[in-house]
Amino acid sequence: MALNPGGIDMTKRVLIIGGGVIGLCAAHECARRGLAVTLLERNGADRDSCSVSNAGMVVPSHFVPLAAPGMVALGLKWMWNPESPFYIKPRLDAELFEWGHKFWRAANPGHVARSAPLLRDLSFASRAWFEDFAAKTGNSFSLVTRGLIMLCRTPQALEEEASFAARANQLGVPAQVLDAKQLAQLDPGVTMAVAGGVYFPKDCHLNPARFLATLQAECVKLGVEFSWNSEVTGWRIESGRIQAVLTSRGDFSGDEVVLCGGSWSAMVARGLGLKIPMQAGKGYSLTLSKPRQLPHICAILTEARVAVTPMDGALRVGGTMEIAGLNEDINPVRVQGIIKAVPKYYPEFRAEDFAGIPPWRGLRPCSPDGLPYIGRTGRFTNLTLATGHAMMGLSLAPVTGKLVGEIICGDQPSHGLSLLSPDRYA
Repeated sequence: MALNPGGIDMTKRVLIIGGGVIGLCAAHECARRGLAVTLLERNGADRDSCSVSNAGMVVPSHFVPLAAPGMVALGLKWMWNPESPFYIKPRLDAELFEWGHKFWRAANPGHVARSAPLLRDLSFASRAWFEDFAAKTGNSFSLVTRGLIMLCRTPQALEEEASFAARANQLGVPAQVLDAKQLAQLDPGVTMAVAGGVYFPKDCHLNPARFLATLQAECVKLGVEFSWNSEVTGWRIESGRIQAVLTSRGDFSGDEVVLCGGSWSAMVARGLGLKIPMQAGKGYSLTLSKPRQLPHICAILTEARVAVTPMDGALRVGGTMEIAGLNEDINPVRVQGIIKAVPKYYPEFRAEDFAGIPPWRGLRPCSPDGLPYIGRTGRFTNLTLATGHAMMGLSLAPVTGKLVGEIICGDQPSHGLSLLSPDRYA
């Protein structure tokens, strides 16, 4: 057995399934610790994972899980509007019904109270990692630490967000309630038609495609091997351990296996007899290369649930949560809902500004309780899961990668994992 100076078995081979942002962060951390890493990705090297063209936000302000009080009623209300931020495609699907029931059960104040401190700590840990990584790599992915604004068109929405800001401050997440005049002073580069907003100074944003490219390049430097077009087709299991992963490009043996296949994780895990409740939540984005105005701070249009991010001189807008299965088709009606929202908050913009811009789509892996699955599963001694991050994949990827490295190397995890157990629905 060959050990490095830190006592880690350098001959231990780790197989990582999934080449999205979670998989890359896990690969980077494991390789940094001296482990031999092979990453298996079902698509080619030019893959389009669900973080490639998302809003690029790193958001400690998002400490409330998707399954929260009021979300069920709001979702039912929005379902009847084809342009609304949330939509569940009606279909006879037992897994969808089961997921919905679990979501309903989790959407309660107790769940939020338990989850918020953990999500806060995970987000702040990731934010610190992003800053450190930017310093080490020359900030090639344009990390901007100016915060985020929750923009509110109506006084009612501002009142609700002000109440949320009070909770944030109590939790140690700085938040400031600002009126329209104060917002104009904070971001004078864009005209806003709003009642006010809440400013979260610790949030930040980056260019996700450039971040993924930088991270992959750093993985290569650390010796990570990539096997593209390697879709999982089966497993070789002996005595409660995964001995090999069978793929469309051959078999890969390893000492440890990490499953981080995004929205496809549940389907892959099914071949192992594991039950990981998951639904794909489709989101869309459009990028204006030459916007009429360019805000300097990223924002969320509160009532519309649309994210707006300045990105290297361009402006990206994105949103919606469309539960429609593993379906990557683009629904133009839902895209129109995003486009129509922008001029309501930024009156200098026009819907015609988006004419001819091809919309992008990505499938976010959503667990029923809004928390990711991170940790060992009791069924196999050498399998770790890291998936189900929903809209927080980019934001929580670095700390997830760190936790994966700690688990595999037998270290005490830096954050409690009980709420994130992959076996919580077993």
